[in-house]
Formats: sequence, C-alpha cells, structure tokens
Amino acid sequence: MFSAVSKQYKDIAPAVVNSRHDLLRVDVRQPNELKSELGVMEDVRNVPLGDVLRSGLPGVAKDTPVLVICRSGGRSGRAAAALATMGYQHVYNMAGGMMAWNAARLPRA
Repeated sequence: MFSAVSKQYKDIAPAVVNSRHDLLRVDVRQPNELKSELGVMEDVRNVPLGDVLRSGLPGVAKDTPVLVICRSGGRSGRAAAALATMGYQHVYNMAGGMMAWNAARLPRA
C-alpha cells in the first residue's frame, strides 16, 4: 500500500530566488565545485551535503528561511528534506540548481 508523504520544503525557481533577499543561501556542493564553470551565487554559505545530513546547520536558528542550492537540484532536495526533518521551518530548494540559475542568466559572484 502506498501512502503519500507531503514534502516539508518548497521548490522555488531561480527567478524567484533572485528576488528574495531574506534567504540564507546554502550551497551543498563540494568546495571545489564552487570553482567550476557553473560558478556560485553571491552571499552563499558552502556546507557540503554530507555535513548537512550529519549536523544540519549549526548556529542557524530553525526559523531562519534557508535556501538550499546544488548543481541541478538533486542534492539540494535531499538536504532540504533532511533540514525539514531536523525541524527547520522555512526550507526552500532551488529547482534546477545552478544549471537553471545560469540558464536564466542570473548574476553570479
């Protein structure tokens, strides 16, 4: 029997992210990936996926709006789900990741 489980985080499009300045931006890629051709967004905190899955976001209040970012949206979706499970109340996953951000020609650092 299948039971539906609702997502505890929201997927948001890069264009929406670009207009939201209240979000703590957390990129869950490995540090070396931030130097790739995809680049990185401004004002981003790098916390690799494994660290997020183990420890969440130490020092970040659970009511802080958090945006999770990765290359294509897969790892960030996993991180967003984990953070929501850990009690973070306002968690967002950037749909399509940095690939979608760049396709939309949005600014990078």
